[in-house]
Amino acid sequence: MVLFKKEEKDTSDFRDRLATIDEKGKRVWVYAKKPKGRLTSWRNIVGFALLIFFITAPFMRIHGEPMLLLNFIEREIVLLGVRFWPQDFHLFFLAMISLMVFIILFTVAFGRIWCGWGCPQTVFMEQIFRRIEYWIEGDAYYQKQLAKQPWKAGKIFKKTLKHAIFFLIAFISGNYFLMYIIGSKEWWALVTDDPADHIAGLSGMLAFSGVFYFIFSWFREQVCTIVCPYGRLQGVLLDRNSIVISYDYPRGEPKGTFFKGEDREKAGKGSCINCTQCVQVCPTGIDIRNGTQLECINCACCIDACDAMMDATNQPRGLIRYASEKMIAEGTRVNFNARTIAYSAVLVVLLGVFTYSMTARKPIETTILRAPGMLFQEPEPGKVSNLYNVKLVNKTNRDLPVEIKSISPQGTITVIGKDIFVEKQSVGESVFFLILNRNDVKSEKTPVIFGIYSDGELIHEVESSFAGPSSP
Repeated sequence: MVLFKKEEKDTSDFRDRLATIDEKGKRVWVYAKKPKGRLTSWRNIVGFALLIFFITAPFMRIHGEPMLLLNFIEREIVLLGVRFWPQDFHLFFLAMISLMVFIILFTVAFGRIWCGWGCPQTVFMEQIFRRIEYWIEGDAYYQKQLAKQPWKAGKIFKKTLKHAIFFLIAFISGNYFLMYIIGSKEWWALVTDDPADHIAGLSGMLAFSGVFYFIFSWFREQVCTIVCPYGRLQGVLLDRNSIVISYDYPRGEPKGTFFKGEDREKAGKGSCINCTQCVQVCPTGIDIRNGTQLECINCACCIDACDAMMDATNQPRGLIRYASEKMIAEGTRVNFNARTIAYSAVLVVLLGVFTYSMTARKPIETTILRAPGMLFQEPEPGKVSNLYNVKLVNKTNRDLPVEIKSISPQGTITVIGKDIFVEKQSVGESVFFLILNRNDVKSEKTPVIFGIYSDGELIHEVESSFAGPSSP
């Protein structure tokens, strides 16, 4: 009995062009076979968990703040309920640098595992849009047959239904992404108020929806292979110790047709039966047996497909598995090289600095400056006064009554107008006079330290200067 006899193809030019582009430069549509197996099940669990987070996160609040808000236009950044003001840009920058090092570290160690398991492009494509396609058009074989059929009622109905659902999901997804930018409350006002009052917001919503529909209905894997720069970083970041999806070529070669009951070792054949199941399930259309390639997103579909064929032919699993080139070539166990250790050390330092900066973050950011163009005044004999402008940023989630005191040198502060009260997550401004004894003013520009108090507790110290006569 002969199983899976395939005609050998010349694949020596696989690195000269993308798997989804033919010799004439035209798009080769990928009809990925529906995967199943142990790793696919785990990837589905991860994907569904991420989708649940995506759906619920815009409505979740931490101490009254959104869990995640990235409104760069109006400079409103909220991460895990912590609002980052313009004064906190260094913290946000540090967080982004830490994230970049984290990604680099994992790429060095584990390749594009993020792309196959956590990237929104992959999660949406495989967990939502591809499933709808399987449901309406069937598995890869039936999709190919449908594509070849003339445009009759059955094909028109299936294609129309599929793309209508695709656009509906793209529209819903576009709305959710808009929530991450403007917030769920503002989004609700956008969709319930008079459309004429929200032309810009509604235009953004339609733009998001159109981009999503284009990506998942047509562009698909081209995002990973053409647009996303992450895949091209592999050439710089990966080395022989990086754990990626690998084909065990010493064991698999030479490929050979499977005959029931044969001794493949005596027949001079490797474990690979050339069934091409690993190619048929690949969402980017590559042959992993050619080695690590730019298009590989480490999704593990080929591992499950190969393991199923190894079970069917009574051979050990693991012909395709997560392994490094060194592990495959030399049979060594996984190890961490100096570069991986160095990246880990840098990451730990960055996370430590970021954690310290977050814990040492002042609840109130205060700026005190002398009023421009104002000289010192002598309100009474032996006293000198300066006029100051104060700006306070309340980063907490509670309203704060604020009292300003002169710590060094000690003096009297007279607030012009009402007492200072700053609402939560807002900015407050006021004007006050600082009156010092003439003997405490040692020069034309005397350093002063102000204490910012709330409910009798010192929460911030601010340095400024005091203008006065040159001598007592």
